[in-house]
Amino acid sequence: MRTAEAIDLVTAARTDADLFGTDQPARRYRELVAALHPDRLPTDPGVRAEALDAFVHVTTRWQARRTTVLGDYRLGPPAHSGDLADLYDVGDDRLLKLPRRPTDNDLMAREAHALRTIAERGDPRYLPYVPRLVDEFPHRDSATGAERRINVLATAPGLHDLDAVRRAYPDGLDARDAAWMWRRLLVALGLAHRAGIVHGAVLPRHVLIEPDAHGVVLVDWCFSAPTGGTIPALVPGHEDWYPPEVLRKRPCGPGTDIALASRCMSWLMGPRTPRELHAFAQGCRQDALNARPDDAWALLRELDQVLDRLYGPRTFRPFTLTS
Repeated sequence: MRTAEAIDLVTAARTDADLFGTDQPARRYRELVAALHPDRLPTDPGVRAEALDAFVHVTTRWQARRTTVLGDYRLGPPAHSGDLADLYDVGDDRLLKLPRRPTDNDLMAREAHALRTIAERGDPRYLPYVPRLVDEFPHRDSATGAERRINVLATAPGLHDLDAVRRAYPDGLDARDAAWMWRRLLVALGLAHRAGIVHGAVLPRHVLIEPDAHGVVLVDWCFSAPTGGTIPALVPGHEDWYPPEVLRKRPCGPGTDIALASRCMSWLMGPRTPRELHAFAQGCRQDALNARPDDAWALLRELDQVLDRLYGPRTFRPFTLTS
């Protein structure tokens, strides 16, 4: 964005929605600050004065926006940006999830339904493998009139997604390290499937690990569906990850998630995938849904057999996530 364009935008804006937009306000804010920052302004005194006024206005308005109150929650700056929502740290290890577009309210509702159902029907021992829904409510933007569904989720510290793991190990992850991630991911899937829920987007960005304690949390249930339903949308940029039934809008099942999970693990190990685990993963990704395994916990036992043949009895292997 050029300085003159930024000045015109700030001058014409009457509301926060005019100034920052409604889709990605944090990005617009960064663009404005970059265009108006005192260190980057032209030498013309008149332009500099206008730009400095605009810069102060933008930063002041953004600071006020950062302390927005939604429901009972006071928002700071976004802590994370997800596929369709920004997440705000609201204290007490909780994240408030605010969709960028009201048209995604139905997906937010899917997440809330999935997490409520799993909490009600799931085995309590395994509930830490999925986020806990703390609160949900609608919020109407006073400036635009747009109503958004908001979910508030309990969080855990020290989590990193599989994208971060692959960046740390670009040549592929040792299968012995991938093994505990795979095992725990199957536990999370079995928990959901027994409750009648298919996650529908088991992708690297949605699988979070805690390196020291070997924890796994499967997040972003906005693309979920009941077993036998259809997955409502694809995560942009990952179209080639999905099995055929999702792309063709056909009924999904536990095998849908199992296929996606095995793709994650193969991708994570890359060229370091042992032949036996490659064959195991390929069996999880048959084209036909009814040809794939459909019981994640039974599949976990089969995976353990493969791992036992490869590496012997299971032992704890410390894992370091390098930067």
